[in-house]
Amino acid sequence: MKRNNWRSKEKEGWSNCRQTYHPNDYRRHNHCSFTERCEQEEPWNSLNAGTSNSGSSSEICHSSPVPELPGFYYDPEKNRYFRLLPGHNNYNPLTKESLQYKEMECKRLKLLEEEEKQKKKTSRAGLNSSLVLHKRQLGLLSSSNYCRLVHELKVNCMQRRKVEIRSPDSSVTGTNNFKLIVADTACERIFTVNDVEHGGCKYGIINLSGLGKDTLMVEMYDNLYFTNRKVNSVCWASLTHQDSHVLLCLMGIAETPGCASLLPASLFSNSNPGDQPGMLCSFKISTAWSCAWCLNPQADNCFSTGLMRRVLVTNAMTGHRQTFGTSSDVLAQQFATQTPVLYNGCRSGEVFSIDIRQRSRRGHSWKAVRLFHDSAVTSVRLLQAEYYLMAADMAGKIKLWDLRAVKCVKQYEGHHNEYATLPLQINEEEGLVTAVGQDCYTRIWSLQDAHLLRTIPSPHPSSRDSIPSVVFSSRLGGSQGVPGLLMAVKQDLYHFSYNSDNPCCP
Repeated sequence: MKRNNWRSKEKEGWSNCRQTYHPNDYRRHNHCSFTERCEQEEPWNSLNAGTSNSGSSSEICHSSPVPELPGFYYDPEKNRYFRLLPGHNNYNPLTKESLQYKEMECKRLKLLEEEEKQKKKTSRAGLNSSLVLHKRQLGLLSSSNYCRLVHELKVNCMQRRKVEIRSPDSSVTGTNNFKLIVADTACERIFTVNDVEHGGCKYGIINLSGLGKDTLMVEMYDNLYFTNRKVNSVCWASLTHQDSHVLLCLMGIAETPGCASLLPASLFSNSNPGDQPGMLCSFKISTAWSCAWCLNPQADNCFSTGLMRRVLVTNAMTGHRQTFGTSSDVLAQQFATQTPVLYNGCRSGEVFSIDIRQRSRRGHSWKAVRLFHDSAVTSVRLLQAEYYLMAADMAGKIKLWDLRAVKCVKQYEGHHNEYATLPLQINEEEGLVTAVGQDCYTRIWSLQDAHLLRTIPSPHPSSRDSIPSVVFSSRLGGSQGVPGLLMAVKQDLYHFSYNSDNPCCP
């Protein structure tokens, strides 16, 4: 008899654990404490009742104004609570990670739907083409400010179109995911790194000369260079002439040390018919996180690599090396052009400069400028006058620093990053700052006042292996090229072109 009573209690306990929770029952038992909240929710509930029959993706993402219960998740579609279970196993669909991903995906689909319907008209309240033109005619805007505002309007009206990639070898197109793209100085070519199925990487150069207003076709030239090592950093190098080579930093594996390789652009068939076969260089370097090429004549043919707790400056012609010891790994680098000064961003959050004309030293006495972020610095970019430096970190902070006053003068909000090494792009002539976040959103800010102009969702679902790589320029394809944004994601290449048909755009 007692045994039966114990089993009945056990059965009753299991049934209590499996029961679902309805918000109406919750409010009935807690009416006094939630009276004011329920009164505020009535207009929202009535609004939801009138729109519940439409099947748009925005309603799926609608946040229901119901009280949050610790350990439970409220499903607005089923109008009930479900228990959240810990863990990451595939048999549990209700984890915080899965719910966050579902919410992010709904947000992405909603933004894509808005872009297709062209709901966005202007990035600033009251700003339109007629107003900008009228102020220009009255002399209230300088030519530089007028051009900047025109680009702001154009950027907000960009439309996404897929680019057709052609290659002499049809087997190399559309088969490998893009990892990153880097444009040369004139934006005539972009160097691509693609992931290969067996775990290696493949390189290519895309010629943008065929990118026009009416044609969306580019030529991609591949080669047989493969590596089973991770590509940590890439930049264009001017060894024999401007952008004659590409500098790559490859991570070492097992007994194979890392290296820095200078690949001639002429190795890629038909990439530039005027190029002669160039010099292929490879330097054995322990794992390098970053690299930069120096264009100052006082340090001709020199490049730098950021390593673990040190900076290595190498002359590509003579092989001479200088070593500067640091207290942290160097994740980002850029050379100044007016002076042979190298700016470095570290994992510790420090940004410092090195005058490479001095001898190799240890300690901090040779650091000319020292700035500090609260998280690892992933990108550093100098403005043209070289009085200002912009840095991005793994906390999602983008800051503009005045190098003369050694202080932060602007901060660009909205960027998302937690662990990835993500690049930062500055188009000073157009007055724009572009960055892709870890959430796979491309954000464009005004360089002048740090105003967020546009947030572009990825055409593909967000994931760690599908973060887009972008290039923005007002002259894609050279001096006679077209303006816009190139986005490489998965196996696709997209061109966000300026839309002259929109009445809000000049």
